[in-house]
Amino acid sequence: MVALPRYEGTRSARTLYSAELDPRTRERIARIVAKKEDLIRLSLQACAHCALCAESCFMFRQSGGDPTFMPSYKAINSIGKIWRKKGKLTETEYERIAELAWDKCVLCTRCYCPVGISIPSLIAAARGACRELGMEGRKIW
Repeated sequence: MVALPRYEGTRSARTLYSAELDPRTRERIARIVAKKEDLIRLSLQACAHCALCAESCFMFRQSGGDPTFMPSYKAINSIGKIWRKKGKLTETEYERIAELAWDKCVLCTRCYCPVGISIPSLIAAARGACRELGMEGRKIW
């Protein structure tokens, strides 16, 4: 079994508290999270960290086994983090989420979860939140 590393961010980065965000942007991110809130909560509780989803991910295999390319890692540390922190993340954390959601996933929907977690839906929600902040796909594969 592969242990999932946790991304903790840096203390020196500026936190984008809701008061700093444009009210419309804040509302759009809140709506994206609210639409998927039940799925996010259930997924965070149900994920057994079994790493079976990694076997179906060609990006993970191509990376040589880098755990940050695992579908479960990408979902937990993107929209899961946004949900847990109620959107109050540092700029660095949002950039890291954008990297996970855009640069480390092509959203091919091949990731298979034996528990039934819809990983592509979670990553798509993270992409939506990043899009609202102007942080979207920087790499072209």
